[in-house]
Amino acid sequence: MVALQIDSHLDWLEAEAIYIMRELAAESERPVLLFSGGKDSCVLLRLAEKAFRPSRFPFPLMHIDTGHNFDEVIAFRDRRIAELGETLIVRSVEASIQRGTVVLRRENDSRNAAQAVTLLEAIEEFGFDACIGGARRDEEKARAKERIFSFRDEFGKWDPKAQRPELWNLYNTRVHAGENMRVFPISNWTELDVWQYIQRENIALPSIYYAHERQVVRRHGLLVPVTPLTPPAQEDIIETLSVRFRTVGDISCTCPVASVASSAADIIVETAMTTVTERGATRMDDQTSEASMERRKKNGYF
Repeated sequence: MVALQIDSHLDWLEAEAIYIMRELAAESERPVLLFSGGKDSCVLLRLAEKAFRPSRFPFPLMHIDTGHNFDEVIAFRDRRIAELGETLIVRSVEASIQRGTVVLRRENDSRNAAQAVTLLEAIEEFGFDACIGGARRDEEKARAKERIFSFRDEFGKWDPKAQRPELWNLYNTRVHAGENMRVFPISNWTELDVWQYIQRENIALPSIYYAHERQVVRRHGLLVPVTPLTPPAQEDIIETLSVRFRTVGDISCTCPVASVASSAADIIVETAMTTVTERGATRMDDQTSEASMERRKKNGYF
């Protein structure tokens, strides 16, 4: 009975997401799906397959590459795109730095927030009027304010007080030249829903989503991975722990959690028991008000 209830719930979420994708394809002139190789974007790919196969996707895929990604994720991204036979556009924060449109205070600063600039440049370059992403309302409180079709003005800015109503699942997709929509087909999903769907659909993911041994240091309640971009301080004690990543972002700001979960079923159990949000447990750049998600979103961040 429990399994039937889970499948019914996932079927409803899947049907809603497919409806949103098809509505987007029908109403937008030049949409794009943002694909990083992360678990949420992998779910989006499966939903796109169900929405549009056997035809090709009615949009290209795009990754805004910080240049500080985990090697396992980039390798997986390229393998998955090759399997699908779809078009992947890659635009890099490094190129924005070389152009001078992104200026970091220090060379080793996180490039995560700087993705907003590169994304806006790519939107202008290709004339995209809608960007599909895997953001969910349960990730972070600013995301909970977002509509499924989230309007952005000609400067790429988001105003949480100027969101369009979405009564009865009717979406206002009209935009003027230069404006765009950020569209979130799995906005109503939770982290637990995502993992239950990954298990049901047997969706492949980068290996670092599952338990593996890694050197880490403890800082501010987080397990910071020891890498050339995040070296240990002199006072840090390096530990080798069994960990997994709940989310995979820029190395400079993404932390794993202690875990021995080696399968989707194991992760479902852990997720059902956790009391800490996905980003709250793993993102160093969400720990300060200066780098708050809402402020970044107002400036064009996804």
